[in-house]
Amino acid sequence: MKIAFSPCPNDTFVFHAWVHGLIPGAPELDVTYADIDKTNNWAAEGIGPEVQKISYAALPYVLSDYALIPCGGALGRGCGPLVLTKGEQVGPQALAGKKVAVPSERSTAYLLFRLWASQTISGGIGEIIVMPFHEIMPAVQAGTIDAGLVIHEARFTYQDYGLTLLQDLGSWWEEDTGLPIPLGAIIAHRSLNLGEITKWVKASVDYAWAHPDESKAYIMEHAQELSVDVASSHIELYVNEYTANLGEDGYAAIEALLGRAAKEGLVPTFDLNALR
Repeated sequence: MKIAFSPCPNDTFVFHAWVHGLIPGAPELDVTYADIDKTNNWAAEGIGPEVQKISYAALPYVLSDYALIPCGGALGRGCGPLVLTKGEQVGPQALAGKKVAVPSERSTAYLLFRLWASQTISGGIGEIIVMPFHEIMPAVQAGTIDAGLVIHEARFTYQDYGLTLLQDLGSWWEEDTGLPIPLGAIIAHRSLNLGEITKWVKASVDYAWAHPDESKAYIMEHAQELSVDVASSHIELYVNEYTANLGEDGYAAIEALLGRAAKEGLVPTFDLNALR
């Protein structure tokens, strides 16, 4: 079976057991390691592996062909994207008419940013520039852009670039809704046995938690030069109860995010019932 997920520590932690043939009855995996911006587009174009990790923000584009698997993804609290600037602390209105870099236009980070900006910035942002997430902090540091929207391990490393936190969008979302933040989703093509896929993903999550040391070498092999401590912090932040089972809070968070985004015209309108 073909699958695509990112080389980030949370994904390699979750899928280590399945990738290494440790889940009884699960098929052998042919893995493509790809940034989520690539998988978002693959899924929307109807290409790529049968099982993929995408952003929740990309779900409205793919639900006719792919189903949401209720485990294995990234959804939680205290793990939202950050808006960063260079220099002294400024307020949100300082971004009016400015140039802001984002890692993808089909990402939860981007939806949260646009929803936050529409509430807090009079006059709106000047220009949105999409660039690979690992290039954003250096660009802010160099002054080629005014602010950057960052994700993943940048939460732990932005101070190394001398950057300043303008807004933690996860904190804003949680204060505004009381719900966790939907980040990355596992989807499977609707032609597959979705119950079996769910069972195998859940078993891989359970194995990861039961044998946390077994996956360390695999995680660090793909960790893109992260330190062991940063990789561990990444896993602790993004792998949680919602990774094992979305539950009612998880589904409510997804419906709130995508429902708001659809009303703002940021994603296509769709039947929320298709999420379950």
